[in-house]
Amino acid sequence: MSFDLVFFGGTGDLTWRKLMPALFQAFRHGKLPEGGRILAVARDEQSDARYREWLKERFREVDAGKRPSDEEFERFAGLIHYRRMDLSQPEHYQGLKEWLDARNADTVVLYLATSPYLFTGICQQLGAVGLNHDRVRVVLEKPLGHDLASAQEINRTVRSVFSERQAFRIDHYLGKPSVQNLMALRFGNALFEPLWRRESIANIQITLAEQLGVGTRGAFYDGTGALRDMIQNHALQLLTMIAMEPPASNDADAIRDEKLKVLRALKPFTRESVGRDVVRGQYRAGMCGGQPVPGYLEEVKVPPDSTCETFVALRTEVQNWRWAGVPFYLRTGKRLAARDAQIVVNFRPVPHQIFPGASLPNRLVIKLQPEDGLELQLLAQKGAGAGEQLTPVSLDLDFDKAFATQRVGAYERLLLDAIAGRLNLFVRSDEQEQAWRWVEPILDAWNADGNGPRPYAAGAWGPAAASALVARDGFSWAEEQ
Repeated sequence: MSFDLVFFGGTGDLTWRKLMPALFQAFRHGKLPEGGRILAVARDEQSDARYREWLKERFREVDAGKRPSDEEFERFAGLIHYRRMDLSQPEHYQGLKEWLDARNADTVVLYLATSPYLFTGICQQLGAVGLNHDRVRVVLEKPLGHDLASAQEINRTVRSVFSERQAFRIDHYLGKPSVQNLMALRFGNALFEPLWRRESIANIQITLAEQLGVGTRGAFYDGTGALRDMIQNHALQLLTMIAMEPPASNDADAIRDEKLKVLRALKPFTRESVGRDVVRGQYRAGMCGGQPVPGYLEEVKVPPDSTCETFVALRTEVQNWRWAGVPFYLRTGKRLAARDAQIVVNFRPVPHQIFPGASLPNRLVIKLQPEDGLELQLLAQKGAGAGEQLTPVSLDLDFDKAFATQRVGAYERLLLDAIAGRLNLFVRSDEQEQAWRWVEPILDAWNADGNGPRPYAAGAWGPAAASALVARDGFSWAEEQ
């Protein structure tokens, strides 16, 4: 199958840090279909050869395991081309169309690795020159809008040019192997699904924690914040996969229909409930990884009076028969105690205790990063004698070790799916808009609140109020148990 893959924003950070290394891995693993061309477009004036040299230098900055040898890069670079484009000039789109039409590949994938404010203009120009025929797919990188109104405007423009089956809204968390295994865990095994309900589960915690600060992205981050950057997309997508009903098939729309039902069933926020069930924080100077680090207000390009949140913890519920009364806790932040992304399913305690001493309920930990695997925490006896207390033991599965030679990175998987036209791991427009609809009352409440975010020291797990949020229900975060 011949394909042309076009990166708008071909000299941007996303392209050289994530997309090109992911494509190279697919090439190295023999998974990239033959007959492909990769075209980078940007405003700079340069040749194919100069762009390839520039990209080769950038590859020196990616993880060592993802760097090509000189021989590998030469073979990979043979697929790469460069074209100068000013995205505001209609004639440049016509030139792109002529370049693509000259080969007439089976599939054309147009990846918009640009600022989202350019999405509408690019899509309109693509439609004007006819680059929206049925062999074309458009990939939209997050963030898709700044609020519900802007997301709807982007979607209206995209729908006026492309059909829904041509639009691939990317959330790279959905490409992580551990996230894909949520589906396999629930719907490919008979063990868990009978227990996956309110009668057996006490609460579910989703944590997306980073040790890094905002670095050089202060200007961008200050206009975004943790709620928009992580909760509205990544965390809610994980919640839908945990809480969804079994789909009728592995078809993309069957899966996305069930995810949408979860988003619509989420308990809506009011001004009062935001104050009670949502905690926002902002990091101050502290210690991370044994090193002193500045506070958010001292970061480059961050206004000294910023009220942007770098931490969010919230409590919600899925209001349906399966999950009625089960709290879902979502938490994300920068400059936290560890880089840790995981989902913790806390089961209810046994109804009648016959063993001496206190015992912890069972829990299932789904590890997303830095480790990738499953840990099932059980209780057992050591066999030391009569009257012995139970001891926690773990069944631990490390996916990287179990499938060491077959792992595919998130962007690698999603790029291959876009080329093949598989929509299962991409977000549909109604899902995306419903997620914005759910978070908007939080944004509105914060805009009306003059108190601003709560401070927390870098290297902590966020403000103390985040622990109190969970303790109010008689629970605690996983690291506090």
